[in-house]
Amino acid sequence: MKLTANQYPQESARVLREEPHVRDSVTGATLNFDGKRRLAYAEVDAETWRHWAEGVKNHVLMNLDQYLLQAEASLKRNGVQVHWAEHAEAARRIVAEIARAGQVKKVVKAKTMVSEELGINPMLEGMGIETLETDLGEYLIQLLGQPPSHIVGPAIHLNLDQIRQLFHQRFQTPTGASPEDLAAVARKLLREGFLKADMGISGANFVVAETGTLALIENEGNIRLSTSAPRIHVALVGIEKLLPRFSDLSVFLSLTARAATGQRLGTFVSLLQGPRTAGESDGPEEVHVILVDNGRSSVLADPLAWETLRCVRCAACLNACPVYRQTGGHPYGYVYSGPIGAILSPGLLGLEETKPLPYASSLCGACFQACPVRIPIPRLLLTWRNRAVDEGLTPKLEAAAIKGYALAMTQPWAYSLASKAIRMLPHKALDNTIVPVLKAWTQGRAGLEPSPRSFHQLWDAGEV
Repeated sequence: MKLTANQYPQESARVLREEPHVRDSVTGATLNFDGKRRLAYAEVDAETWRHWAEGVKNHVLMNLDQYLLQAEASLKRNGVQVHWAEHAEAARRIVAEIARAGQVKKVVKAKTMVSEELGINPMLEGMGIETLETDLGEYLIQLLGQPPSHIVGPAIHLNLDQIRQLFHQRFQTPTGASPEDLAAVARKLLREGFLKADMGISGANFVVAETGTLALIENEGNIRLSTSAPRIHVALVGIEKLLPRFSDLSVFLSLTARAATGQRLGTFVSLLQGPRTAGESDGPEEVHVILVDNGRSSVLADPLAWETLRCVRCAACLNACPVYRQTGGHPYGYVYSGPIGAILSPGLLGLEETKPLPYASSLCGACFQACPVRIPIPRLLLTWRNRAVDEGLTPKLEAAAIKGYALAMTQPWAYSLASKAIRMLPHKALDNTIVPVLKAWTQGRAGLEPSPRSFHQLWDAGEV
């Protein structure tokens, strides 16, 4: 599956038309997540927490150069090897060099969106290195050759029957196998991967600059195994993932879990301090942290879009979004989907490559209310829309129609002329047969039926 963000209108329409199960599966999962988030927020003074978290992340971003240097020094003090990757190609090259130096033949991966962004799996497989996703959702979509559909729940677009069919085809399980039986099959296969892997790859939810601590949140235990069982651990970390102090971590861990899945805390929280030391029997022999830019500096330099970098990848905005709920993440054509993808992807890839995404929103504001770090997503969606207009990226017909509408709504003579013209059109015209621009409206609604007399005429006659 290889899509681009500019295919969003066509692909979202196709999913609605040809894959109605996706809407059912995604709606059920996201409503469940969002409902639990609301309950979890209600247990605490969520607004105070959100304002505090916004302030901490703003402070980090405003002083990112200093905190990156502090994080590098702290990590090195812990025995971690630190690498800097300006772009995706550099990150892939560093991972490849580490793999060659360590004679790596098998890699196990924890769920990491930045690895999807960088194209790590295809690169490793091209080197002949067996690469195994160990998050159950990621494992399912790896078997299907698909990208993630959701930041936290990568396979929420699949229903149970599809997963049963997949396992039946791959592992000859019964077509009516229970979820527990399917999970047991996956667990056995993944356990063998952990025992044989030479390298584990993860992301990081947070990196504490003060102590060089890598913090990772999960619910399955696969991250803990991926980062401790293999002899080499590589963590791919976006440069925006820093926190200043270790004391900041506790609130961020709880707030992120509440926003993502409605949990007070993730089932497993790993705080990693570096490779094993003398006398320790567990843990990797080498730990590498690759600090990844890949467009983030450009976003940070943007006087408006920089707030996007506060994102903690909880997917609360996806769960709250009525537009994302209709299609899931694949039609967005990039790693980051939903509301956060609609404002982050233009910053990372350029607006010309992502111009439909800022329009994939009703601007209802539910995403902002859910966001644990108060990213003003609706305002940023409008920012990117305005830039699309300023850069001439919107259709010429649409621009002309907007100008005509503005003229009609600001000039009485034009309004009167337009309203008379609309009343003179046959009803069939307003049912999209003659006026194609109304097609999207009338596909799900009755055709428009204008009054035979204007409001002014009705007012003058005393009928309103």
